[in-house]
Amino acid sequence: MTRSRATAIGLIGLVAGIWLSVGLPATAQIPLDEPLDQRSAARLDRMEKAMKELRAIVFQGRETGAPVVIQPADTSGQLGQMSDRVSALEQNLAKMTGELEVTRHDLDQSRQEATELRAADGLLKTQMAELQKNVQSLAPPPPPPPPLPLDSAPVAVAPAATGSDAAAAFAAAKGALAAGDMPSAEAGFRDYVDRHGDGPNGPEARYDLARALMARHAWAEAATSDIGAIRGWPRTRWAPDAVLDLSHALIALNKPADACQTLAELDRHYPKSGPTIAKRAGDLRLQAKCG
Repeated sequence: MTRSRATAIGLIGLVAGIWLSVGLPATAQIPLDEPLDQRSAARLDRMEKAMKELRAIVFQGRETGAPVVIQPADTSGQLGQMSDRVSALEQNLAKMTGELEVTRHDLDQSRQEATELRAADGLLKTQMAELQKNVQSLAPPPPPPPPLPLDSAPVAVAPAATGSDAAAAFAAAKGALAAGDMPSAEAGFRDYVDRHGDGPNGPEARYDLARALMARHAWAEAATSDIGAIRGWPRTRWAPDAVLDLSHALIALNKPADACQTLAELDRHYPKSGPTIAKRAGDLRLQAKCG
């Protein structure tokens, strides 16, 4: 006996058992000419339908010789749909996991960069404070003015700026510097810084005072004045020149390492200062023997 036939016989027995278990009244008790009630008719329809499906399965198994397998008609489709849904959920979960990892990596990198920036800012403030302290410790007392010849006129000094005359005093000191009158320019800018150093023109006045001091090689005073001029790294046209002047003064004070550090800050804070500034910075690096 083939496997399909044995399975079919078993199924027939199963259907017979189901037939007996549905609770139909015994044929001996129901006259043939008596109509079935609605409930019994429905059960009979279901049984006829099951028998037709069973017959189709048995015939199919007999023709193919394959084992007869009975399963609900829609189970395979439902399993397929569930498998597709699970696959889609797994793909979405994998995608969301990848995006979460990328976001977490970006956040960690941003935190690391913020920490490095805070550390660099603190280090820069400390270095600038130490540099200013070192320069001030090197500053010699100002030399006495040279005696004037008897036949020469006294050097004109820019008038002290007071109140509303601050702008006029600043312009007068600028004019003396442009004319090459360094003593008058130094006196005028020194007075202006003392009186109005906290005003809007204070940083530029310190830069111009440093230029006048460098004219007589007062390197320590010039470096101190330039440090005050570039405090906070102002975005002005003269700021890169002030950084270069500070580096020049530090080289003259035999502080090449500090000069190289200052030139490094020039590249960081004023990267687009132009070819002239870049050439001067390169010359100063050669003098300081920057690595």
